[in-house]
Amino acid sequence: MGLFTKDIKTMDDLLLHGLQDIYYAEEQITKALPKMIDKATNRDLATGLKNHLEETNKQIERLEKVFEKLGQSPSGTQCPAIDGIIKEADETAGEIEDKTVLDAALVANAQAVEHYEICRYGTLIAWAEELGHDDIVRFLITNLNEEKTANAKLNTVALRKGVNKKASTSA
Repeated sequence: MGLFTKDIKTMDDLLLHGLQDIYYAEEQITKALPKMIDKATNRDLATGLKNHLEETNKQIERLEKVFEKLGQSPSGTQCPAIDGIIKEADETAGEIEDKTVLDAALVANAQAVEHYEICRYGTLIAWAEELGHDDIVRFLITNLNEEKTANAKLNTVALRKGVNKKASTSA
């Protein structure tokens, strides 16, 4: 089912598609995060990414509850947006030799993922509320809040924990 195909006829169909999109995205993120953790040399960054991997697994569990409450089986639909963000992150990381610069790139790439998720969850919450699916909204809000917190922590690592400063003074 493509985003703007005839398979989506109603707002409920659109909501389901959006849920399948973010479910797929979260699953892809659980595959990408371990690679990022392995590449990170900044301890705060590596710890933050590890913690977010655990959170992401919990987010997937919440999404599975959302599907259940809607009477649907949890399933993903390919999301070219998250695939592109992850592909770009992999390609960029492969081009950087300096570890301090690589850490700065990892933060930026992780934030691109977070911003995508924040956008998706915000939309899904609005649609679920409009459709009267109050029983799933709290799960989506919890995921959204975790994504916002993860993004704020990445900002802290980049700015206050010195990742950007070290990268900018690297030879």
